[in-house]
Amino acid sequence: MHTIKIPLHEIDVATARSRGPGGQNVNKTESKVVLRFPVAKSKTLNESQKSIVLEKLANRINKMGELIVSAESERAQHRNYLEAMEKLQDMIREALIPEKERYATKIPKQEKVKRLVEKKVRSHIKKGRSGIQSADLY
Repeated sequence: MHTIKIPLHEIDVATARSRGPGGQNVNKTESKVVLRFPVAKSKTLNESQKSIVLEKLANRINKMGELIVSAESERAQHRNYLEAMEKLQDMIREALIPEKERYATKIPKQEKVKRLVEKKVRSHIKKGRSGIQSADLY
């Protein structure tokens, strides 16, 4: 498995006030980190890698073609920055892993027979529930 190192100059880093733990500190510090990585403009990824990332991570990419990753679980901005960078690297790495090719398999004959037998049993049970039986009349 190959690793791709994204240079820092390709990533736009922004900070914001975070939700969650931190007490009064959360109201005055910007500990949330938001990373924006413009996939289409990247010089690190080749064209095929760009198209794969754009396709697989489409729900994380905005209209301007930026992959957005944020982290706000930690109280310290630096730790959130490291977490966001790791998330970004992992997302791109996982997107570039080729999917295993699927091949058609045949359902075993015994499985088909078993399914049909279970259907017949179930049908018999349901027929037994319906209406008045001739034996019930006498």
